[in-house]
Amino acid sequence: MADLSDVEIALVTAVSACIYPAGISEPSITGTPVRIYRGWPQPGPLAADLAQSVANISIYAVPHATHNTTRWGPVTNYTKGVITLTVRTSGNSVTFGGVGGAGQVAGVLVNNQPFAYSANAGDTPALIAAVLAQNIRLVTGCWLSGDTLTVPGVSSVIARVVANGIAATEWARQVQGFRIAAWCPSPAARDLLCSAIGGVFSAMSFLTLGDGSAGRLRYRSTQCFDDDQDAQQYRRDLIYEVEYGTSLVEAAPAMLFGDLVWAGAGTYC
Repeated sequence: MADLSDVEIALVTAVSACIYPAGISEPSITGTPVRIYRGWPQPGPLAADLAQSVANISIYAVPHATHNTTRWGPVTNYTKGVITLTVRTSGNSVTFGGVGGAGQVAGVLVNNQPFAYSANAGDTPALIAAVLAQNIRLVTGCWLSGDTLTVPGVSSVIARVVANGIAATEWARQVQGFRIAAWCPSPAARDLLCSAIGGVFSAMSFLTLGDGSAGRLRYRSTQCFDDDQDAQQYRRDLIYEVEYGTSLVEAAPAMLFGDLVWAGAGTYC
């Protein structure tokens, strides 16, 4: 679920990419260090940084600059799970391959009766085959050889592998204003930093958030503050709005077998 902190972190990441295009291990575009962080700077550390030609860029949510933009009822988006386990059948034999992973389910349908196993990370094909064979033996005979199980004397054997997905339901949506304040030791550093951020952000329609969702990024205004020139403090603020949703994320189980009739009733597995 994305909240205010997720948006601020995403803005810090985006600004860092503007100022350190080759990564933070390489020099900034000004050639001197630039601190980029959430929140408002403390006067003492800020003055010490500026005296050492270290610019600061602070990012924080503007107070009283938010409003509700929820336009519709809950909307759910589904993401399919990733399958790393494989299975193939040959007659009454089932062979597993690949590697198991959390959220994956392996199943064998014997004469229309389902047997399933929910895999764990790192499960081997042989382990999965062994667990399923043990369950099948509670009903009928089953041979096991490594990663292959065989069910003799039955008319139908079907095997499948599925992976649970993710369901993200958006329950609310809001717009919040954010202030990107550049505190610089010179007008040249201020102009260079703010120009770089403004140029990149002008071509950025959406901001990727930590939960995988996206926030709509819009420019709102710019403010310059040159009142503290005697303290070698030159400041410019870029104000942006980000519209983002509040979503609840949960597992979406995948159906392994369907349209079964078991014990006289319809069954889905």
